Amino acid sequence: QAAKSARTVVIAGVPDGLLHDDVMTDILIIHFQMSKNNGGDVEEVMYPTTQKGVAYVTFEDQAVVESVLKKGEHRLEDKRLSRCYLLKVTRYCEDVSSFIIHLVVLPL
Repeated sequence: QAAKSARTVVIAGVPDGLLHDDVMTDILIIHFQMSKNNGGDVEEVMYPTTQKGVAYVTFEDQAVVESVLKKGEHRLEDKRLSRCYLLKVTRYCEDVSSFIIHLVVLPL
Protein backbone atom coordinates (compact mmCIF):
# COMPACT_ATOMS: atom_id res chain seq x y z
CA GLN A 1 0.00 0.00 0.00
CA ALA A 2 1.40 3.35 -1.05
CA ALA A 3 2.02 5.99 1.60
CA LYS A 4 -1.11 7.97 2.40
CA SER A 5 0.41 11.25 1.23
CA ALA A 6 1.11 9.74 -2.20
CA ARG A 7 -2.59 8.85 -2.51
CA THR A 8 -3.83 12.30 -1.48
CA VAL A 9 -4.74 15.38 -3.51
CA VAL A 10 -5.40 18.92 -2.31
CA ILE A 11 -8.65 20.47 -3.48
CA ALA A 12 -8.92 24.26 -3.53
CA GLY A 13 -12.03 26.25 -4.42
CA VAL A 14 -14.48 24.24 -2.31
CA PRO A 15 -17.49 26.52 -1.73
CA ASP A 16 -17.28 27.55 1.90
CA GLY A 17 -20.22 28.09 4.23
CA LEU A 18 -22.96 27.17 1.74
CA LEU A 19 -23.80 23.76 3.11
CA HIS A 20 -23.18 21.77 6.27
CA ASP A 21 -19.64 20.33 6.32
CA ASP A 22 -20.92 16.74 6.24
CA VAL A 23 -22.99 17.48 3.13
CA MET A 24 -20.03 19.10 1.37
CA THR A 25 -17.87 16.09 2.27
CA ASP A 26 -20.47 13.79 0.67
CA ILE A 27 -20.56 15.94 -2.48
CA LEU A 28 -16.75 15.77 -2.74
CA ILE A 29 -16.75 11.98 -2.28
CA ILE A 30 -19.36 11.58 -5.02
CA HIS A 31 -17.44 13.89 -7.38
CA PHE A 32 -14.11 12.11 -6.95
CA GLN A 33 -15.60 8.63 -7.25
CA MET A 34 -17.21 9.35 -10.63
CA SER A 35 -15.48 7.88 -13.67
CA LYS A 36 -16.31 11.02 -15.71
CA ASN A 37 -14.01 12.89 -13.30
CA ASN A 38 -11.26 10.25 -13.72
CA GLY A 39 -12.01 9.29 -10.12
CA GLY A 40 -11.96 6.08 -8.13
CA ASP A 41 -12.52 4.69 -4.67
CA VAL A 42 -12.15 7.40 -2.04
CA GLU A 43 -10.65 6.31 1.27
CA GLU A 44 -11.06 9.58 3.15
CA VAL A 45 -12.00 13.23 2.74
CA MET A 46 -10.68 15.82 5.19
CA TYR A 47 -13.03 18.80 5.21
CA PRO A 48 -13.10 21.38 6.60
CA THR A 49 -9.41 22.02 7.08
CA THR A 50 -7.48 24.89 8.65
CA GLN A 51 -7.50 26.61 5.24
CA LYS A 52 -10.82 28.02 4.05
CA GLY A 53 -12.18 26.32 0.94
CA VAL A 54 -9.57 23.55 0.98
CA ALA A 55 -10.14 19.80 1.30
CA TYR A 56 -7.87 16.76 1.18
CA VAL A 57 -9.04 13.68 -0.69
CA THR A 58 -7.23 10.37 -0.17
CA PHE A 59 -7.83 7.58 -2.68
CA GLU A 60 -7.46 3.85 -2.08
CA ASP A 61 -5.24 3.53 -5.16
CA GLN A 62 -2.35 5.84 -6.05
CA ALA A 63 -3.08 5.40 -9.77
CA VAL A 64 -6.35 7.33 -9.27
CA VAL A 65 -4.33 10.37 -8.12
CA GLU A 66 -2.55 10.44 -11.49
CA SER A 67 -5.79 10.17 -13.48
CA VAL A 68 -7.55 12.84 -11.37
CA LEU A 69 -4.60 15.20 -11.90
CA LYS A 70 -4.69 14.59 -15.68
CA LYS A 71 -8.29 15.81 -15.94
CA GLY A 72 -8.08 19.39 -17.11
CA GLU A 73 -11.05 20.86 -15.30
CA HIS A 74 -12.92 19.69 -12.22
CA ARG A 75 -16.39 21.22 -11.98
CA LEU A 76 -18.16 20.51 -8.71
CA GLU A 77 -21.83 20.09 -9.57
CA ASP A 78 -24.65 18.88 -7.34
CA LYS A 79 -28.34 19.66 -7.06
CA ARG A 80 -27.68 20.90 -3.52
CA LEU A 81 -25.35 23.61 -4.89
CA SER A 82 -26.77 26.75 -6.50
CA ARG A 83 -24.20 26.61 -9.33
CA CYS A 84 -21.13 24.67 -10.37
CA TYR A 85 -17.73 25.47 -8.85
CA LEU A 86 -14.34 25.13 -10.49
CA LEU A 87 -11.95 23.18 -8.28
CA LYS A 88 -8.16 23.31 -8.39
CA VAL A 89 -6.69 19.87 -7.81
CA THR A 90 -3.01 19.52 -6.94
CA ARG A 91 -0.75 16.79 -5.64
CA TYR A 92 -0.37 16.69 -1.87
CA CYS A 93 3.10 17.58 -0.62
CA GLU A 94 4.05 17.37 3.03
CA ASP A 95 6.80 19.95 2.53
CA VAL A 96 4.55 22.70 1.18
CA SER A 97 3.87 24.40 4.52
CA SER A 98 7.49 24.25 5.69
CA PHE A 99 8.64 25.49 2.28
CA ILE A 100 6.34 28.51 2.56
CA ILE A 101 7.59 29.19 6.10
CA HIS A 102 11.19 29.20 4.85
CA LEU A 103 10.30 31.67 2.10
CA VAL A 104 8.74 34.03 4.63
CA VAL A 105 11.40 33.69 7.35
CA LEU A 106 14.61 33.55 5.34
CA PRO A 107 15.70 36.61 3.33
CA LEU A 108 16.32 35.88 -0.34
